[in-house]
Amino acid sequence: MTTQTTQNSARAGSLFIVSAPSGAGKSSLVNALLKKIPGISLSISTTTRDPRPGEQNGREYHFVTVAEFEAAKKRGDFLETALVHGNYYGTSKPWIEQQMTTGADVLLEIDYQGAQQVRKFFPEAVSIFILPPSIKSLEERLHKRGQDSEVTIAKRLLGAGAEMAHAPDFDFVIINEDFDTALSEFCAVVTSSRLRYMKQAVRCRDVFIQLGIPTV
Repeated sequence: MTTQTTQNSARAGSLFIVSAPSGAGKSSLVNALLKKIPGISLSISTTTRDPRPGEQNGREYHFVTVAEFEAAKKRGDFLETALVHGNYYGTSKPWIEQQMTTGADVLLEIDYQGAQQVRKFFPEAVSIFILPPSIKSLEERLHKRGQDSEVTIAKRLLGAGAEMAHAPDFDFVIINEDFDTALSEFCAVVTSSRLRYMKQAVRCRDVFIQLGIPTV
């Protein structure tokens, strides 16, 4: 085990990375998970895309201009960045490091490109990919949510295949055919990941010491 891996694993907090093609139901599952399981902080990404109807700055995303995004990237403020459908996305590096250091669990909603970059810094992160049951279902969901134009939907469907080809890179894969079933599986992944030895040894250090079990 490398020094970096040991240091990251010694953090009490777990890092969960969730990716999916647009329309697979990722955000709905994440929101339901956050209501069901306490103690997880959702990372708010920064993006240059325009807000969708109902979205608020600082809640779904931090919405910035391209110039503002490039300035932040130059300062080294992002843990990862990606260009998706013509828009830039980035994850705050200082915020993630602060949360992990204090022992908070963090969940990232990012694309597969961002996931690859994040895992270079946090190799112990738990990665989860959400799949739709079919391309037809994905198309129906994109139309049903009514947030994108026909041109944008066509672009998202074309990109879905390339995105889903990276599912083998992830630790867990959940097929979101039945929402309740997918949510139950999602919760199971989070709960079991929190019980990994290294995490328990940090979170329950006093218990481990009392029982004579090695801690990190």
